[in-house]
Amino acid sequence: MKFIILGCGSSMGVPRPDGFFGNCDPNNKKNYRTRCSALIKTSDENVLIDTSPDLRQQLLRHKIKRINKVFYSHMHGDQTHGINDLRSFYINSKKQINVYADYYTLNYLKNNFSYIFQSFSKEYPATLKLNILKKLSLTTHKKKKINIRSIEVDHGNVKSNCFIIDKKLAYISDVNKIHKKDFKYFKNLKYLIIDCLWYDFHPSHFNLEMSLSMIKIFKPKKSILTNLSPVLDYKQLKKLLPNNVIPAHDGLTIEL
Repeated sequence: MKFIILGCGSSMGVPRPDGFFGNCDPNNKKNYRTRCSALIKTSDENVLIDTSPDLRQQLLRHKIKRINKVFYSHMHGDQTHGINDLRSFYINSKKQINVYADYYTLNYLKNNFSYIFQSFSKEYPATLKLNILKKLSLTTHKKKKINIRSIEVDHGNVKSNCFIIDKKLAYISDVNKIHKKDFKYFKNLKYLIIDCLWYDFHPSHFNLEMSLSMIKIFKPKKSILTNLSPVLDYKQLKKLLPNNVIPAHDGLTIEL
């Protein structure tokens, strides 16, 4: 079973569409970051987390031939606006793909991408099916049930969902507050993938100081910083981190 970070960039990616690299060295391939999406790859299913605007590029890069289900963290455009790229997987399977989202994200998707969830004609059928996100979902790997727990966190003015896979890995891409009542789920994991936008305070994201403070509390074996803005050069950031913490890069794959 693999967990693939398809994209680890902030809302406009690195470089931004206007070519702005910020502090990032354009000669380092790990500074080229598409928007955040991830994939849980088991023997039986490909489970996608978020559909970033760069989804087509990400799926082609990793030669992903099928998507079995999709989990959404929250309603923002950098997590949802690649949703139309799922249509090709419906064309291949002739089956609607199940999409799971919280109440707010579900309504956002339904209102803004209605053509995806309604059949207008034989030529343009509904390609996805909306489902409310549960606190505990399942996938399978080699006939073994794998738990995917979703936990609600704060992300500025909206709620976001993070995902814990098989009590081994937590993926928290967009967060500025984790509630203390949920700390127990994040402790002593093998991997913690956590939001780290930049160095200074931000009202919707963890900065480096907050990310490292959460890592100290949760004590995972290894931590990976994601949702990285152009402020954060890969090599410069890596020099500031403890040995068990690294910056993410697009395509980083974890064997579970």
